[in-house]
Amino acid sequence: MPSLPRIRTRRAGLPPHAVESVERPRLAELHSDGLTWIHLERPSVEEAQQLGSRFGWHALDIEDVMSRRERPKIDVYTEEEATGYLFAVLHFPVYNTSVGRLDAGELDVFLGPDYLVTLPNADLKPVTRLFQRCYENQELRHNLFSRGSGRLLYEVLDDLYDYCFPILDKIGGKLRQIDEEIDEVMPRAKERVRDIHKVKQEIISYRKIVRPQRPTLRQLERQIERFLPEELELYFDDIVDANERIWDHLDNYKEVVEALEDTNESLISHQQNDILYVLTIFSVVMLPLTFITGFFGMNVHFPGFESVHGFAATIALMAVIVVGMLGFFRYKRWL
Repeated sequence: MPSLPRIRTRRAGLPPHAVESVERPRLAELHSDGLTWIHLERPSVEEAQQLGSRFGWHALDIEDVMSRRERPKIDVYTEEEATGYLFAVLHFPVYNTSVGRLDAGELDVFLGPDYLVTLPNADLKPVTRLFQRCYENQELRHNLFSRGSGRLLYEVLDDLYDYCFPILDKIGGKLRQIDEEIDEVMPRAKERVRDIHKVKQEIISYRKIVRPQRPTLRQLERQIERFLPEELELYFDDIVDANERIWDHLDNYKEVVEALEDTNESLISHQQNDILYVLTIFSVVMLPLTFITGFFGMNVHFPGFESVHGFAATIALMAVIVVGMLGFFRYKRWL
């Protein structure tokens, strides 16, 4: 059977089952206790086809691996249909630094009785780190591989979900910071609109990743049994519980961010109303004064024209009007 292409490396003492490329590590295969783990990030069409020929995968599964728009799903092939394996498409959040948002990183998994193949389309660091640890630590590799392919898949998923919770903590920290600053002055309130929008988009993106995966994990929990050499249903139930906890957190964060958004909009509205209230008071008070100055500013003769007494009387009248209007507003409890 054809195997993955080996890339020579200058690293001394590198085992033949580890593969590295010139640009970045492309660790290929690990073997121990009759189990093989292949981890390859962003496989090419040729690599996917070689793996498919090697393990007897269905052609449609190869197409799903190369497609980048797959929803989470589980396909199970019994030994009568092919060589007997499980194909899973799972999504996990990955922060895209170039655009500053959460994207869905896809992990394609092929699970057989004696092999596990993980093919992520993004840099899923927990999987790569676990693979690297198994490569460097022979005792860890023996402990994980000796328990079968199903237990190894659990360890991969467990590390991935442990990686998901710190992202939730960051979102929760942003929400707490916004909540603490919610009553600050107007300029900061406008900036909070952008902050709330960013957090809201992160929550929406995270929910879009987790929502379709909930039934998929429950199906995986049911279908994984024949790949487990020991009673490990409890372990995969823990994975389902972790996914449900993430969903519960996202539900809570969704309610919190919507409440903060409503509160911030109400705060901005009240602040704008206060400004308009003050401006209205000024406009109403200045209106009769403008009328008086305009009336007596006409180029006609009237009693007291060109006299100090007439000017003093005009000023006194304006002062009386201002005091009277302010007193009236106070009486009506408008001030």
